[in-house]
Amino acid sequence: MVKGEASYLIAAGKPRMTSDLEHLIKTIIEILSNACGAFLIIEIWSGDTPDSAVEKKHKELLKPGFRILTMNKRSPVKAVEALQQALSHISILRHKAEVDVESINKLSPKGLQPLLTHAALKQLNCFMIGVEIAPIYQDLSTEKIFPIVLRNLHRGFDRALKRAVFEFTRSHTTFDAANHLALGRRAVVKAVWDVDQSLSKISKSFDFLRQVTPINSESAWAEFRRSRFEKPPQLFYRPLPIDPSTVKRKLYQIRIERVEDPTLANLFQETRLELDRKLTMLGDLETRKFIYGSLQVFGGNDTSVVEMAREILKAIPPRGTDEAAKNSLNAEEFGEKARSEIDYYRQFHPTISSKVYVKPEIVGLMVSHGNLLIGRQTRIPANRVEALLQHEIGTHVVTYLNGGEQPLQLMQSGLPGYEALQEGLAVLAEYLVGGLSRPRLRLLAGRVIAAANLINGATFVDNFRSLNREWRFNQNTAFSVAFRIHRGGGLTKDAVYLHGLIELLKYLKNGGDLTPLFTGKIAISQISIVLELQYRQVLKPILLRPRYMENSKIDEKLRFLKVGLTPIDLIQKR
Repeated sequence: MVKGEASYLIAAGKPRMTSDLEHLIKTIIEILSNACGAFLIIEIWSGDTPDSAVEKKHKELLKPGFRILTMNKRSPVKAVEALQQALSHISILRHKAEVDVESINKLSPKGLQPLLTHAALKQLNCFMIGVEIAPIYQDLSTEKIFPIVLRNLHRGFDRALKRAVFEFTRSHTTFDAANHLALGRRAVVKAVWDVDQSLSKISKSFDFLRQVTPINSESAWAEFRRSRFEKPPQLFYRPLPIDPSTVKRKLYQIRIERVEDPTLANLFQETRLELDRKLTMLGDLETRKFIYGSLQVFGGNDTSVVEMAREILKAIPPRGTDEAAKNSLNAEEFGEKARSEIDYYRQFHPTISSKVYVKPEIVGLMVSHGNLLIGRQTRIPANRVEALLQHEIGTHVVTYLNGGEQPLQLMQSGLPGYEALQEGLAVLAEYLVGGLSRPRLRLLAGRVIAAANLINGATFVDNFRSLNREWRFNQNTAFSVAFRIHRGGGLTKDAVYLHGLIELLKYLKNGGDLTPLFTGKIAISQISIVLELQYRQVLKPILLRPRYMENSKIDEKLRFLKVGLTPIDLIQKR
């Protein structure tokens, strides 16, 4: 429970060591109390004795329980209140924690002497808090540890300690901490870098999206058309450059348990789980099992998002005036624009290696490992060029490059669940540069509907007909959406564009800042983690800002977004 904190001491409770321990603690307190004005000791122990109050109360239900002990005459009230409140938010196996606070004369675990006398504490201007923890993380009869319970409890306890210490520093010391998150460990041990490097290496060993995308989009469209849209086309895929089972073996040889920092350990565990699921999907390619992995990784059955998609499709007619753009750029012409856009960033980052390729097997646009891939048959309406440059280069390439500048390599290869925020941020970029058209938003809604149809058992032909006949997408667009949704055996990733945009709009309404979102490839649920690691100076400030963020008109649009908008509002009020 204390490993991973910025400052901790684990000591034996043997009587013969008491005087040495007291001398060590006094010396530390004297130096730091003189420097900062006061000192706080939080002593932690497990309720592992037969008459322990927290053990009796919580051992049956595995319900988290804490007993906070303070001294009658010297209690750091604000720190205790912050600790109590933070601990009460801990939930394990759906059981909310119960927290009791007691004021006593003698503060120590049962059977042990206090670390310091009242007189010594007063002389050193030192305060003490004791915390007894219900040992729900182990089987009390066998002492066997429940590792997942322990991990979750550790994560919540770590947050609670930081909040308590932060309140103490503000109310009792001269130490200036900008945020409770800044009180975590700044020195990162070698085990962290080893795990990060190993996970990132595995993540980069395969390109998931390219592997699950068919290479015969053009011939598949021709085949489907010849069948009068009655038979699904046969799809062909690239050969796998890896053996998923072999890579999984390497994945689970990574010793994440050596990472003491609970924030990073939790992040690494989630990353490994997502890589495991993606590897399973690659092994299940073109089978009925594939879609179950897709639901685990990307989701796609959020009722509120599906309802929003239906609202958009009903509100926007199938043919808008901005859909009929007569001028358009072919793949090579758009590629030149994209190369110029990348060159803009080279003035800030001269070693950029990102390139632009036109590929016959690509459908539309795709960023892979920092490179922009453009389908040979792709044509971009002139009024959509700037929007797509900021979508692909200003978001996907910029976050890839920023992630590469961070000490943690996973910031570049992608933290678990990063796709929704990436696509939501990219669509928001289209809006900010004035290029989010009505047909574009309608297309994103159509993808959500197609994903929902897929989950409900629709075939390729069923989905095509639904999009074409019910929602009145033209045949080419309906095919493209069905092609993307049914690739691999059923890929729900395309639903994250609208989902990510909705979540991002909520984030901005609640006062969220865009800048941390460009630190690397992260999920919206990980923003607080990124901020914590920045406060702890584990992560650096971002190197590149999207070009459109330098436009003074953007600030006005961002203020407008803080009012609270829906995706429909973006095309009605732009």
